[in-house]
Amino acid sequence: MQKFTMMRATLCIWILSAVVCVGRGHHHEGHDQDTALDSSADSVSLVTSANREFAYRMYKKLAAHAESQGKNIFFSPASLSIALAALSVGARGETHRQLFSGLGFNSSLLTQTVVDQSFRTLLQRANKTSQDISEGTAVFVDNHFKPQPEFLDVLKQSYFADGFEVDFTKSTDSADTINKYVEEKTNGKIDKLVESLDPSTVMYLVSYIFHKGKWATPFDPKLTKKGMFTVDESTKVPVQMMNMERQFDTYYDQAINTSVLHLPFSNSYSMLLLLPDDMATLENDICPSQVTKWLKGKVSRAYDVYIPKFSIKTSYSLKDILIEMGMTDMFSKRADLSGISEERELHVSEVVHKAALDVDEAGATVAAATGIEFKFFSSTIYPVLKFNRPFMVLITEHTTENILFMGKIINPNI
Repeated sequence: MQKFTMMRATLCIWILSAVVCVGRGHHHEGHDQDTALDSSADSVSLVTSANREFAYRMYKKLAAHAESQGKNIFFSPASLSIALAALSVGARGETHRQLFSGLGFNSSLLTQTVVDQSFRTLLQRANKTSQDISEGTAVFVDNHFKPQPEFLDVLKQSYFADGFEVDFTKSTDSADTINKYVEEKTNGKIDKLVESLDPSTVMYLVSYIFHKGKWATPFDPKLTKKGMFTVDESTKVPVQMMNMERQFDTYYDQAINTSVLHLPFSNSYSMLLLLPDDMATLENDICPSQVTKWLKGKVSRAYDVYIPKFSIKTSYSLKDILIEMGMTDMFSKRADLSGISEERELHVSEVVHKAALDVDEAGATVAAATGIEFKFFSSTIYPVLKFNRPFMVLITEHTTENILFMGKIINPNI
């Protein structure tokens, strides 16, 4: 980046995250804490555990929000955790404590430095283990704003941040620069992350995830037929139903009357499709231990499976939800972001998250998670699992069970 020479009086930051999964064919706070973990492996484990807990808390907030009622939910907990952890690098005092608490980080065991190193390990692992996934961040800084060099250095070293200098007074050009970057990183799936820019903006912090998920066993397009999807008691919509007969890993959770179908991709990630008898019960009870139980207890059985093809996009303004989760000060005049800049008026103005998901015979293209329900039918050959009503979906990594995407599909046509 070029050297910054001036500052504007009114300062605000936007945090944005964009995630996509695509399917195709064949300072730091707590530096003086002596109780920090020395073991890198233990630290990464603690961070991934916190990330999983954050995923379910965020999902439940989204599901309960009035704007989400009757709508599809799809988001990337991983992208949000990365963006907020990167912001915490520049937070101090109570603002930092709220971010750490909101993200689920145990401040008696995890310092900011340890969290940074853990995310570096996770990002390195994701980007090196598969050509089908790309994760990272970017920071767009106004050319009249001078951030702390240490802040930019940590973002570059631990969060793989690309750095760009822009002129936010030229709002159209700045928005185009950010949107083109995100569009390139998500292979065109998120093409307009930024809708508008306030001229008082001094920094945009972006995190992105792109996942090209190819089914380990693709569906045969010749077997895809028209079917009906029951949105609710009074609404049915036409869909293209993919079909496959073979051995699948499944689990039936009797405690919450939910069927689980495990669909592996050709890399180290899998999609879990969840079909509850009652969606509210599943949404209330779903947690990391449930998912661990489903993964460890799954058994292989022959099924005749039907899954709808669909393509959805979601967009969220998360300021109010993050405030409900206790991350209040960063949006107010109480914000202490002195690790980014000594400018006292610096605060976060908004957190925007956009996601896209495509599911077809070859795989899944996603920017968040989706949900799928199962329906059992008797058959002379195979029992049937038919995802023809609202369902939940998770996309997880095999080793860490880290949740890249999560959500539910109420209507696959919108």
